[in-house]
Order: sequence, then C-alpha cells, then structure tokens
Amino acid sequence: MHIGGRRGLAVGAVIGAIVAVAGCGQPTARATAKTAATAPSSAEALTNLAGAAPSRGAACVFVKPDGAQKFGHVGWGFKVPGTGRWVYGAVENPSGKLYTPPGGDIGAWHAEGSYDRMLSDMSTDAHYPGRSEHPYSRYRCTKSSTHDVNRARAMIRTVEKRGFLVGVDPRTGELTSRDCLDATYDVLKAYRTRHLTPAPKLSVPNVWVEELWDWSDRQLTPR
Repeated sequence: MHIGGRRGLAVGAVIGAIVAVAGCGQPTARATAKTAATAPSSAEALTNLAGAAPSRGAACVFVKPDGAQKFGHVGWGFKVPGTGRWVYGAVENPSGKLYTPPGGDIGAWHAEGSYDRMLSDMSTDAHYPGRSEHPYSRYRCTKSSTHDVNRARAMIRTVEKRGFLVGVDPRTGELTSRDCLDATYDVLKAYRTRHLTPAPKLSVPNVWVEELWDWSDRQLTPR
C-alpha cells in the first residue's frame, strides 16, 4: 500500500483504521483520530474566480473535514470555459460500506450551474442522497490554463458506475480504493487541471487536501 505526498508517512499508522471503518462515507460513529498534517493557506489568493479570464479553465475541491470518521471527504467542481458555468459533484457513499459493486448505489451525483449556484449547493449538501451529517465547510480552487471538459464529463460517467471500494477488491484481491478522493482526482485529472497533486490509491482525503499547493483556501458556509 502506498500513501503519497510529502506528508504520507505521518499518517501511515492510521491507514488500517481507514480500511477498518469507511472511506468517504458518513457513518454515524465518530472517531477522534485527526490527520497529522497541516499546511499554510495559498500565498496567492484566487480572486474573481467566477468571471475572470472566461476562456481559461478553473477547478475546485470541496471538503468535509469531519467526514469519513474525520479522515475527510471531498467533492469536485470544474469550470466550463466561455460559459460562466461549472460542473460539480461527488461520490457521497451514504451507506458507509467499504464495498459496493459496479453499478450499485454509491450516492454519486453531479450538477451544472453558475459559480454561485455551485457554492450554494455544496454548502447546503443540496444533492446529498438522504440526511447529511457533515456539510462541506471548506473549498480550495485554482485557475488552469489547460482544460478538457468533454474528457472530464466522460470521467464523471465512469466514476458514477464503477462502484465504491476501500480495501481488498473481491474481484482481484488487490488492496486498493475507488472512493470519493479517487473520483475527485480522476475527474479533475481528466479535466487536465494544472497543479493537481497526485492521489495514490488509499490516500487520506484530509492529507491530500493539504498538499494542494498554490490553490486558494476558503471556508464554505451555507448560502
């Protein structure tokens, strides 16, 4: 198993706990474990993200720091250049199960709207399938000189159908993951987001979020 990034070793000891509980779901039990990594806010604030440089791309990561037993949960958003619209979504895994086979209900959703609509929907868990226990309360964004909306849309369809997994894949015997972080990373990678930190399988969402260097970092409150 590999935990990527410059702070991966600091959280290696908690990976067994992640596999033992659930990744990216919202189970009712709450653990007291916390990630060991912190990082400063981006030195360069991302201003006027909604309207500046309409031909350029942009991407966001939305964070529930208390989700998945406080190991974190993430969702994604990306700009459709030239339109002022954003596509956003997540794999919520509301059941908290470690494994759901391909085609099963993993709480996957996506929507499209303005930048303000995206922030409103994410801040209130407007598309969460059921009752959300931990709202998205933080978001990090970056501008991107490269983008591929069609490829990102195709990846959304892929992640919504491929099921959910944290642990041993019953089909292959491989220790791996197909969780909220994998979905977020795969969609934003398909979009060709610049400065996207790699997310190896079984990475900890809260740790990965801290490693998004030169991304803005803001609190998200219901709106």
